[in-house]
Amino acid sequence: MDERDIVIIGGGPAGYVAAIHAAHLGAKVAVVEKDKLGGTCLNRGCIPTKALARSAEVLLEARMASDFGIEVNNIKANFSRIMARKNNIVRQLVSSVERLMKGNKIRVCRGAGRILSPHLVKVNDEEIATRKLVIATGSESTPLPIPGRDLPGVLTTDDILELTELPASLVVIGGSYVGVEFASIFNALGTKVTIVKRRPLQLEPVDEEIGRRFAQALPTQGIEVRIGAAVKAIKSNGPVLRVVWDTPDGERGADGQMVLMATGRAPHTEGLGLSELGMQMEGGAIKVNQYLETNVKDIYAVGDVLGKNMLAHVASYEGEVAVENAVGRPRRADYRAIPSCIFAQPEIAGVGITEQEARDSGIPHKVSKFPFRACGRAVALGETTGMVKMICNADDGTVLGMHIMGPHASDLIAEGAVAIRLELTAKDIAHTIHAHPTLPEAVRETAMGQFDGAIHFLRV
Repeated sequence: MDERDIVIIGGGPAGYVAAIHAAHLGAKVAVVEKDKLGGTCLNRGCIPTKALARSAEVLLEARMASDFGIEVNNIKANFSRIMARKNNIVRQLVSSVERLMKGNKIRVCRGAGRILSPHLVKVNDEEIATRKLVIATGSESTPLPIPGRDLPGVLTTDDILELTELPASLVVIGGSYVGVEFASIFNALGTKVTIVKRRPLQLEPVDEEIGRRFAQALPTQGIEVRIGAAVKAIKSNGPVLRVVWDTPDGERGADGQMVLMATGRAPHTEGLGLSELGMQMEGGAIKVNQYLETNVKDIYAVGDVLGKNMLAHVASYEGEVAVENAVGRPRRADYRAIPSCIFAQPEIAGVGITEQEARDSGIPHKVSKFPFRACGRAVALGETTGMVKMICNADDGTVLGMHIMGPHASDLIAEGAVAIRLELTAKDIAHTIHAHPTLPEAVRETAMGQFDGAIHFLRV
């Protein structure tokens, strides 16, 4: 019988990162994975969507070429080549993870794992003994349970990544960040996109003001947003699909060649044998303490299976924390600074509390903002939509939240995450020299707005 220090069930961003980190700490590790290494993020989520987002971004830039003095003719999207590029990127990165497994002497067991006891896992017909066990089985799509969800052309977020032809029109059900990203991508590529949503588009946990500004910008991009749509069914209407809902004035609907169900995800725990173990659950998710320990001794759980912060970077972080605890290095999970990013047009990112949360909590706070139209680098890039917003403690200037809509927001937010994690103040940021001309200068100017005032933006 194979014996390991740590067995990890799931090879996604939680599992494979945990495995590599555990190997670095000297543990003998095995990873159980029934599909491809990299999980949803690498194969059907973060990476393929960002590859498509980059193609959309390049196309939009090409359309603006004349504004930069560049003459380009016959600009069009070649969807098959776009998808081929996406597939090549995914294959490249999956191969890289496989090499990392081999290089770190981590055994990869192909198949579905079932937990027989806290120290014994069965994979196919083999039993593997282990000192510690980490559950990292991720999540799965949760389509709306409505009539018509199985019609041809009704897609999950997995299905849409396997399309071979660009749809002429697309109805996106749900206004999550995933739905908004796909809406932005396909709109840029030339698809007529309609988002239907029950409540106003807020993009939680994005700051409310940022979310409103982004929602207002969508129609100018050609994306229609239909609010108040509690979708009740999807119907076949000749060559198109019709998404329908009731209103006080009767039934309403939106038509599209295809329909995307972007309605969220749920923890995946099926087949693990958790009930037999007496595992404590919370609404389908595994419950853990601050050390990511379950109520069953020697079993940890990380990532989407916890049902809380369903983000790949949080999953990877939790994987690292769990295996440190598993090898006897006590470490608590710290969730004070979790950045969230939306790779739409323009990008959105946030970390820490929002302005509304600051108001609701009664924390004395001050808000400062700086528009990208006043940032030299943004003007040179031709990307001046949006702003940086900072929420600080009014008493001592400690950074409580940072929210960005604009160019490279997903990169810029790292400075806010570090500031919140280390409890830095606005003065700490403002008194740090930022290179010129760069986009991070907008962060520094926003910090200056907390006390003396931004240099390149006139206060009125």
